Amino acid sequence: MCAQVVLAEDDEKQAELVRRYLERENHSVVVVHDGRSALEEVRRLRPDLLVLDVMLPGVDGLDVCRILRRESDIPVLMLTARTEEDDMLLGLDLGADDYMTKPFSPRELAARVRTLLRRSTPKAAAAPDRLLRVGGVSVDIERHELFSDGTRISCTPGEFRLIATMAARPHRVFTRAQLLEHLHGIDQYITTRTIDTHVLNLRKKIEPDPRKPTRLLTVYGVGYKLSDGQG
Repeated sequence: MCAQVVLAEDDEKQAELVRRYLERENHSVVVVHDGRSALEEVRRLRPDLLVLDVMLPGVDGLDVCRILRRESDIPVLMLTARTEEDDMLLGLDLGADDYMTKPFSPRELAARVRTLLRRSTPKAAAAPDRLLRVGGVSVDIERHELFSDGTRISCTPGEFRLIATMAARPHRVFTRAQLLEHLHGIDQYITTRTIDTHVLNLRKKIEPDPRKPTRLLTVYGVGYKLSDGQG
């Protein structure tokens, strides 16, 4: 898969190494070294993916992600030297789709990029399965669109994959581990708390009252399910 990638990394040697690996994968890569330039290039190019370092000068990576999530559902892979789980979850809560801590293998980063691009590209589906409806929630698999009560909802590729997985089997209870496998596969850097973060974000978008969810429900001690809201 050939894609256009914006790489925001202030370490020029690191940026050059990542650029070379991504270009070996036949991706077109635009490199920037600060947060403001990252915002400008994403808005100008509308790329397929943003690889975003957290510690950028000017506007840092977390703020870049926060701003872009109000404008776009572009997949975001965050890079950081921070190793604390809370930092990782903050990035995911702001809308990042995956997270890598430094130092990392450029080959693994290239593999993560392939995975994100594959999962953010709508797959062809048979006509009867293209549109999934569960109560007031509709998921258009082919067009990669989510609707709540007829209103199109912006969501990250990770959030979309989670809600699409549950919409395909409404009322089924999924464990966090099962949902994580659908999102990221087996990944030592991501924990099941990632699912909780995506669920909280989705509730803000699809629930009439996120504090009292009636659609995306917690089944205590087990996991989550998507309901039609009828109780």
